[in-house]
Amino acid sequence: MVSPHIAVIGAGSIGRRHAGNLEALGAKVAHIGWREFDATAFAARTDLDAVVIATATQIRLPLIALCAQMGLPFYVEKPLTWSLEELAAIHKVAAPVADRSMVGFMMRYHPALVALGKEDLSDIYAFAFEIGHDVRQWRPNWRFGDSYAALPEGGGVLLDLSHEVDIAQTLFPGLALQAVDSLGHAEFPGVDFATTLQLAAPGGPVGSVSMDYLSPVFIRRARLRGLTRNIEIDFLKPSVSYVSPEGTETRDYPFERNDMFLGAMGDFLKLVTEGPEAEISPQAPLLRQCLPIDQLVAEAWGKRTFQGNIDQDMG
Repeated sequence: MVSPHIAVIGAGSIGRRHAGNLEALGAKVAHIGWREFDATAFAARTDLDAVVIATATQIRLPLIALCAQMGLPFYVEKPLTWSLEELAAIHKVAAPVADRSMVGFMMRYHPALVALGKEDLSDIYAFAFEIGHDVRQWRPNWRFGDSYAALPEGGGVLLDLSHEVDIAQTLFPGLALQAVDSLGHAEFPGVDFATTLQLAAPGGPVGSVSMDYLSPVFIRRARLRGLTRNIEIDFLKPSVSYVSPEGTETRDYPFERNDMFLGAMGDFLKLVTEGPEAEISPQAPLLRQCLPIDQLVAEAWGKRTFQGNIDQDMG
C-alpha cells in the first residue's frame, strides 16, 4: 500500500509532534509553518491525502473550509472555536469530509480513561475532574505573554485544557452547563487563569470540571461518587482506585504520554486510507461525534463569570 501523504500545518510543539508521529506510522509528511502557508498554492496541490491542522484556534475555520473544498479529511486540534456561531459554520463547511475527520481530544486514548469507559457507571451521582499546572513551567525559554494562551480570544485555560470537559462528557453524555466561574489577571484582560464549570445531566449525575494555570504541582485527577463505590483516578500516575466498604482495589496503567497521540493519529490514518468504514477505536474523537463537546466548551467560554484576579508574576 502506498504511504498516505499528509500535510501538517503549524510549526509549534504540537505540529512537530504530529509530524514526527505520522512519519513513525509510515506516512509521508509535508510540514508547513503557518507563517509560510500560502492558501492559493496549497489549494492547487493534488498530491495530498489528508491534513493535520495544528494552528492557533483563531484560524481554524478557513483551513477547514479549504480542506473540505479539496476533499481532504482533516485532524484538527482542539478546541475548534470559542464561538457557537463559528462552530456551526465549521460543521457546515466540513460536511463533505466530516465522516473521515477527527478532533484532537487525544486524552480519550489514555488507558485509565479507556478502562473507565468499560465500567458500569450508571450509579455515579457526582463527579469532579481537575487539572492544574503552573503555566510558566510548561516549556523552557517560554513566556506566557508571548503565547497563544495569553490572547483574549482563543487563549485562556478553558480553551487550552478543554480535554477535561471532553472526558466528563465522554463518560457522562448529556451534561448541561449550569455555571462558569473564573479568575483572571489584571495584565491579561479577558483571559481566564482558573475556571470551574458546574455541570449536570438530566436525572444526574452532577459535578464540576476545574482547570487552572496556577497549581505549583501538576495535578490531573478525578473523583467519581457512586451508590456502591467511589472511584479515584490519577491520570498522571496513572491509576484507578475503586473504593467500597469491602476495601480498595487499585489498578495501574503505565504508559508513555505520546502513546495517546499515536493512538489518535493511527485511527486518523485508517480513516484516510480505508474510509469511514475503517475499524477504529470506539473512543475515537470523530468530528461529528465531538459536536456536543465543542458546543459545551464554546457555550462555557461565552458564559464565564470573572470573580476576581490572581496576583502572580507571569514572567
